[in-house]
This record gives sequence, structure tokens and C-alpha cells, in this order.
Amino acid sequence: MTLAAVTELAAATNENLANLSNTLIYSAMAVYTLAFFAYIAEWLFGSRSKVGRTAAALTATSEAKAKAAPAVTVNKAGGTAVLERPKVVVRAAAGSRDVPDGPGAHGGTEKGDLYGRIAISLTVLAFAIEAGGVLTRALSVQRAPWGNMYEFNITFTTVAVGVYLALLALKKNVRWLGLPLTTTVLLDLGLAVTVLYTASDQLVPALHSYWLYIHVSTAIFCGAVFYVGAVSTILYLFKDSFENKLAGGGTPGRFANSVLDRLPAAASLDKFAYRVNAAVFPLWTFTIIAGAIWAGDAWGRYWGWDPKEVWSFITWVAYACYLHARATAGWKGRKAAYLALVAFGCWLFNYYGVNIFVSGKHSYADVGLGALTSVGF
Repeated sequence: MTLAAVTELAAATNENLANLSNTLIYSAMAVYTLAFFAYIAEWLFGSRSKVGRTAAALTATSEAKAKAAPAVTVNKAGGTAVLERPKVVVRAAAGSRDVPDGPGAHGGTEKGDLYGRIAISLTVLAFAIEAGGVLTRALSVQRAPWGNMYEFNITFTTVAVGVYLALLALKKNVRWLGLPLTTTVLLDLGLAVTVLYTASDQLVPALHSYWLYIHVSTAIFCGAVFYVGAVSTILYLFKDSFENKLAGGGTPGRFANSVLDRLPAAASLDKFAYRVNAAVFPLWTFTIIAGAIWAGDAWGRYWGWDPKEVWSFITWVAYACYLHARATAGWKGRKAAYLALVAFGCWLFNYYGVNIFVSGKHSYADVGLGALTSVGF
């Protein structure tokens, strides 16, 4: 067989792998859709108990504090008058309530738990299929599968689901993350296969570096963990408002009673978000340093105030401020949570906005047209 024939055969094989990758990604989307409906069924057919656990816990805490408080005695000339203490109102700061975690999306019922297990099984299957799509995409071009926004998206969603499944394997109480995760994954993959799709192609020579594997892979993993932290933070804000309303004697709506009562306590969600963000922050620091080293090798300078470099640093500063504020007593709770969401918003803009709308060495002004001039991070 001639060299030309071998080259032509290799090119055809690569094209076949690229097509196989596309098929696997679409198949993964179909299975994620089934998992999405299974997660919805878990919530629908789980227990719809009203505010039993949370309300009872808040009432018990208030009563215990009220009983623990001594009565006020006032000495008078003719005797002693005893005045009752006013009713204790539980404070709203995270961690100040003794509220147990909810039972989870399944509500503690066998039927809800069955649908939840089906949803997790489908998520595992979809994860395996999507990982196969990412792998075949990489084999089709013999490089890391994150050379453009399409590849970054499919890899990012795969890693995000992998983080969720890893937390489940570690026996962490994160099944409440299943529904928002599959929803986000389907939206992200839908955007990838429509707006961001780019055919398999090679990178420019300057980007053929082992730093492509190190720098971008760490950025993807950090983004996946930051996403988990952001979802937990959003749910914390809702659950904190729910607990505040109950502590103040209010009556939340039916939706809040049915859904929020099954989530972990606000303090648990707040602590979980803080821990995952704090755990991955050093790796995000390394990601920026690795990018600077790669820039020095590829472009002859370590830092050039490129928009991607600037927003990566802004994201780093935002998360550093959040971690510092979260560790400061006066900034625990909702204030720190808002700062965490601002930090994740910076990461999202760094991911989408800079790549698509801002001109720079990392941007994709012609995204979807097949040009491969740089990488997402």
C-alpha cells in the first residue's frame, strides 16, 4: 500500500471517529433527557409532607431557647414581681439554627427513592456514553478534546456529571443536585451541538504543547466544581429564606413546602458550597500560573493582559474575596453567598463572553465556522 493510500485511509478513519463522536453525544443527550424526567418523577412521587421537619425543628429550637432564658425578676417594696421573657426569635445567620437536613428529593418514600435510583442509573449511563463521545473526538484528531468551544462544552459537561457521581460514590448527600445538573447539561449540550459546533480539525503549531493537557484540563475541572458550589449557593439562599419565614411565624407556599423542606438545611448547603469552593481554589490558582507558563512558551510572554488572562484573574480575585469573607464572622451567610455567585458569574463570562464576544488570542469570533486558532482557557 502506498503512502498516499495510507494517509487517505487514516483521514477516512479519523472522519469516521468524528462522526461516531457526534452520534455518541446525541445519544448521551437522549439518555440525559430520560434521566431528567426520572429526577422530576423522584420529586413528584416523593413525600409531599408540608413543613413538618423544618417547622418542628425551628419551633423546638425557639422553645428550648425560651425555656433556657431565666425569668426577669423585679424587686418591689411589697414583694417580687416575675415578668415573662419575650418569645425568642431564631436568628437568620447560617449555622445559627438547629435544623435537620431534609430527606432528599425522594422524600423518604420507597416510590420516590425508586425513581431516584433509576435517575442515577440513567445519569451513569449517559455519563459513560458522553465520555465515549469525548474520547472518540480526541482520537479523531489525535489531541486533547478541548481545542474549541464545542469540545470544551462536551468535556465540561462530562466532568461536571463526573464530579456529581464521584460525590455520590463518596456517600455525600448531593442527590438534590441531580435535577438542576441534568437540566444544565442538556442546555449546555444543546448549545454545543447547534451554535458552537465545530468540525474536527488540528490546532495551530504554537498550541501543540503538553500544557494543553495540563492547563485546560484543570480549568475544566475547576469550572465543574465551581458549578456545583454555585448550585449549592443558590439553593442555600432559597432554603435560608424558607427557614427565616418559618422562624418568623410565616407560612410558605405549597411549592416551597413540598420542595425546600426536602433539601438539606441552609447551614448544610452553605457549608457544602464553602468547602467545595475552598477545595478547588488552589487548583484554579495553578490553572492561571500554568496558563502564564504556556503563554511564555507559545507567545513569548507570560502575561499580556489578554481579555482571557484578565478575566481569569478577576475570577481568582472574586473567589479569593469570597473565601476571605466567608471565613470572617461578619460575612457569613447571605452576604458571602451573593459574593460567591458574583465570582461564578465572572467564571461564566470568562467561559462564554470572552471566548465569543471579546477579541483576543483566546477568542472565537468565528465560533461554529471551523476555525481553530486558540483554546478556551
